[in-house]
Amino acid sequence: MATRPAGRTGTGQKYRVVRAYLAELVDHLAVGDAIPSERALGDRFGVSRMTVRQAIDALVADGLLERAQGRGTFVAPPPADLEMRLTTFGEEVRRRGMTPGSQVLEASTTPCPAPVADLLAIRPGDDAHRVLRVRSADDEPWAVEDAWIPAHLAPDLLAHGVPESLDAELRRRGHAPTGGDETITAADATPTERRLLAMTGTHAVMRIERRTYVDQTPLIHSRFSYRGDRYSVFVPLGEARSPVPVWA
Repeated sequence: MATRPAGRTGTGQKYRVVRAYLAELVDHLAVGDAIPSERALGDRFGVSRMTVRQAIDALVADGLLERAQGRGTFVAPPPADLEMRLTTFGEEVRRRGMTPGSQVLEASTTPCPAPVADLLAIRPGDDAHRVLRVRSADDEPWAVEDAWIPAHLAPDLLAHGVPESLDAELRRRGHAPTGGDETITAADATPTERRLLAMTGTHAVMRIERRTYVDQTPLIHSRFSYRGDRYSVFVPLGEARSPVPVWA
């Protein structure tokens, strides 16, 4: 009967012990607290730094830990759930007791490119407001937002700078959204996204493409790239119903 080499089994067991210890340690530490160094953990459990690093890498991938270049490894904030509701980024952040913020990268009124114009039900080349910014919570970058709005709905929308909330400003002008739709995909972050979002661990992002409407008129088209270690999607599910019979 074939057996595993003893060395490989022992290494796997030690890896699981280190990982279990760190996972339990996270439960007793606060967000932002540092964990012991790789050397200290290796000495404690009598394992190589490679084994320790593999255990840490697994917890970084799970979103429990995060690395800071040149500083160490720390307890990561828990991922925030993104409920499928027609709310703004700022409203979701405030709901969690945090302060939203923005870093505007671009704000202009420009001829709308054809793919976006089609989504906004305007003609290619018609004027549209574009706002590209990094959205943050308690000064930590969480998402990159690229939003487009037909200029005819609010010609002077950007005359005095970018409003903190585009949705709120449009509501104030009589364009309260009545519905919307979203498409959610997972992807690897681009080098620019990794830099803007200060990503050091996982390189995964959650992309959300959202369109909001006033009745049947498109109001805003936005593309968000959220840090994969900061957001999860919460979708309530109801009991499946039996199909309604169709009589001939």
